Amino acid sequence: MIDLSTNYMGMTLKNPIVASASPMCDSVDKIRLLEDHGIAAVVLPSLFEEQLILDSESVDADLSRGAEAFPEASSFLPELIDYNLGPDGYLELIRKAKESVSVPVIASLNGVSPSGWVRYAREMEQAGATAIELNIYSLVTDPSRTAERVEKDYCDLVRMLRESLTIPIAVKLSHFFSAMANFAKRLDTSGANALVLFNRFYQPDLDIELLDVVPTMTLSQPSELLLRLHWVAVIYGHIGADMAVTGGVHRAEDVIKSIMVGARVAMMTSALLENGVDHVDTVRAGVIRWMEEHEYESINQMCGSMSQRNVPDPAAYERANYMRVLSSYTLRTPFR
Repeated sequence: MIDLSTNYMGMTLKNPIVASASPMCDSVDKIRLLEDHGIAAVVLPSLFEEQLILDSESVDADLSRGAEAFPEASSFLPELIDYNLGPDGYLELIRKAKESVSVPVIASLNGVSPSGWVRYAREMEQAGATAIELNIYSLVTDPSRTAERVEKDYCDLVRMLRESLTIPIAVKLSHFFSAMANFAKRLDTSGANALVLFNRFYQPDLDIELLDVVPTMTLSQPSELLLRLHWVAVIYGHIGADMAVTGGVHRAEDVIKSIMVGARVAMMTSALLENGVDHVDTVRAGVIRWMEEHEYESINQMCGSMSQRNVPDPAAYERANYMRVLSSYTLRTPFR
């Protein structure tokens, strides 16, 4: 009997397939349908601090006091009156989802000020969220702000929330950090229960006829998985926090690879948006079939087996592999 169960942030999940934040998780009916098709946990769409602080004088005052730590904060407050469910609707979604499904319901928060993070994370916990994923979607555009300061702010935020909450905290990161392994260790030390690798920044495009900057969104491609696999493989074994792969997970093979490099779960969104909720059944069946064919008894047996510390040639994840890849490429068309 194949054991698909895994442990993520202290939660025992029936399998490693998690629905990451998307419109697929924005209602109780959709979450229930995902559970019916075998999803192991859901991450709700992110709630943005801009939705909850504009009409609060007390929090505005706190925001000003926190501006030194998060200097972009005051510029991230457009007039957002109604976005997604809004703050009250979001908390109600947590409550109703917890009553309606048995899988863990992970809230997602995107804040900009220290007070905003703490205040609403507590309310999410009180509403019944099983865990909170910190979606720190912050693009640093100030040339005077150093990388050291950025990393310190992240760690300070995690420590502050760890002191304020009793439920697990996951940190969703971008890949734009120069010393990823060291930063992962610092976040682990600061109290993060899990790291989610990696966030996908949505880059604007240019309309050259209207001379305007326009928003764009593209679904992930399987090729994006490779960056995630690389860093999870390198970090595995160096931190106590669990890891999750998100971005580029489309097939059963992608889930298997994610677990083998050391992730506890593989999160998917684009594949579900493209193929529908039935795709969870397809991926889960594919994982079972592969494990049976290769005589794996459990997900735990597989986890980390192809991390950097466990493969025969650890240099495959380092600079030596860069040269090996370049030397192995063959031109398809003769060079003239």
